[in-house]
Amino acid sequence: MAMPGVTGRPGCGGRREGNRVEADELLVLVAGGDHYAFEQLYALVSGPVFGLVRRVVRDPAQSEEVAQEVLLEAWRSAGRFDPSRGSALSWILTLAHRRAVDRVRSARAAVDREQREARRYHDPAFDQVAEEVEAGLERQLVRRCLDRLTALQRQSVTLAYYDGYTYREVADRLSLPLGTVKTRMRDGLTRLRDCLGGAA
Repeated sequence: MAMPGVTGRPGCGGRREGNRVEADELLVLVAGGDHYAFEQLYALVSGPVFGLVRRVVRDPAQSEEVAQEVLLEAWRSAGRFDPSRGSALSWILTLAHRRAVDRVRSARAAVDREQREARRYHDPAFDQVAEEVEAGLERQLVRRCLDRLTALQRQSVTLAYYDGYTYREVADRLSLPLGTVKTRMRDGLTRLRDCLGGAA
């Protein structure tokens, strides 16, 4: 479904010359049905949205699709944006992160359903059994490495990477400053990477 006055791949729109209204103000105008404001907002945020989605979804084609869905959702639900609770970019990137995580979960669920269906009708091949054993060992290794983190690092990493929360949402859930959560998560991911690398 086409969005008003916008064509092309996310992140490829050029910026207009002259004074630019801030994204917060643009989103408020978009909530009133202003198509021109949406074109400006699209040009401003489509790059960051696509970048975030691509990091989560990985697949370029699916990432473009999800990014378009996010920007369409921003157009449709702009009226829900509350400037007192954060910036327009943060609000849109939160939509993007949630939708990207939903896409990944949906894809995993589809694969799981297909595998369950295949197991109903076929005895597992040796390769499949080997893959399942290897996946189980990998999960055990990740759990052992997670156990080596501090409680706060483990909570932050789990909420962000397994439950799909943004940094801001993790900070809110743990009642901690955003900067503290980012630092703990960065340190935790470094330790996790070192642990997994050392065990390889």
